[in-house]
Amino acid sequence: MIFFPLYIDPGTGSALFSIAIGIAAVAYFFVRGLIIKLKVLVFRKVEQESRNKYVIYAEDKRYWLFFEHILNELEGRQIETLYLTSSADDPVFSAGYNFVKAKYIGQGNKALAYLNFLSAEFVLTTTPELDVLQWKRSKNVKHYCHYVHAAGGPSLYRLFSLDYFDSVLLSSELDVPEIRHLENVRKLPEKQLAVVGNSYFDRCAERLKNIPGKDVRDFTVLVSPSWGPSALLKMYGERLLDPLVETGWRIIIRPHPQSAISEKPMLESLAGRYEGRSNVEWDYSHENIYSLSRADIMISDFSGIVYDYVFLFDRPVLVNVQKLDFRRLDAHNLDEKPYYYQAFSKVGLELEESALGSIKDVISGMMHNAEFDKNRREVKTAMWRHQGAAGKRVVDFMLETAGGINTAGKEAG
Repeated sequence: MIFFPLYIDPGTGSALFSIAIGIAAVAYFFVRGLIIKLKVLVFRKVEQESRNKYVIYAEDKRYWLFFEHILNELEGRQIETLYLTSSADDPVFSAGYNFVKAKYIGQGNKALAYLNFLSAEFVLTTTPELDVLQWKRSKNVKHYCHYVHAAGGPSLYRLFSLDYFDSVLLSSELDVPEIRHLENVRKLPEKQLAVVGNSYFDRCAERLKNIPGKDVRDFTVLVSPSWGPSALLKMYGERLLDPLVETGWRIIIRPHPQSAISEKPMLESLAGRYEGRSNVEWDYSHENIYSLSRADIMISDFSGIVYDYVFLFDRPVLVNVQKLDFRRLDAHNLDEKPYYYQAFSKVGLELEESALGSIKDVISGMMHNAEFDKNRREVKTAMWRHQGAAGKRVVDFMLETAGGINTAGKEAG
């Protein structure tokens, strides 16, 4: 007889295998439970740390210019505020505030996890898509307020981006009908809407006082597009830049920050093409105001920087907006194109593909156009309301809204 010392009959083996699986499952769910409990404890601590009446969230330090006036107003009124940022080097940390407390909460999922457990009466942000994807309403936040940080065009956000905010702050009355239309179509409750102006333009207008004037000896063209398949550089690339470079004018190319991430090979190819050309300059700086101040004319597409240039410098623009695809945007659900989009054709000349080869003549022919000069000023007045007063108006809204929340809570109690 042959003896197999490690032999286990099939019935016993099956039983042992089941026991092993059971032990592994229990261990897995035990460890998983510990992790969940640990997360709850951590985020409960976060919730307690974040228990403030007023909270402002900035997803990047580039929004500092947008929030600075608001923070100065809060500090001046001695209103305690928590400023959350996803930039460790945000300028807020060196601002010297006493009543505004700043905290770095990380980026991406780490920041979202913090925000999802936040506790506050009033949260102000320029970040969209609350309750759409990963950013969820915290049960301990009473009021979420979105501030449209561009010149206008709340319907130019991606679909549903503003649907679940309690209030939206706007630069102009022109934006109100667009939001009301979307609420009606989607059967949403009406949000509070307030026209407060634009704190970013207010701050930039102040900063212009300390920026040197334009050098009249060097005619300069600024190419500053958006990014994506419908954007200027992606569509035309060297077909636009080659004839510009050959003019001998100073050409500043300022890609969109996202383009440097998503379209890096394209930008590297173009940079190599013009390497050694002394009149070509690439600008990847954090702030756009210096390049804007140097330009005699801007060439762009549907980027909001068009309005930065028009409102702050009142100079000519060439735009290319015909290829903008509305299907992924809230504007797709409007009965007509938003004013923000329509105004592009008022403030600037549409750059046709057939005119790329003769772009020098196009630019020369539009430098002194009385109709465009008049239109630029009219659009600025219509789209940028309450100039110089946005910071005060935003803080007034925060205080009034939070006061209304407290009153309603006491009445309910």
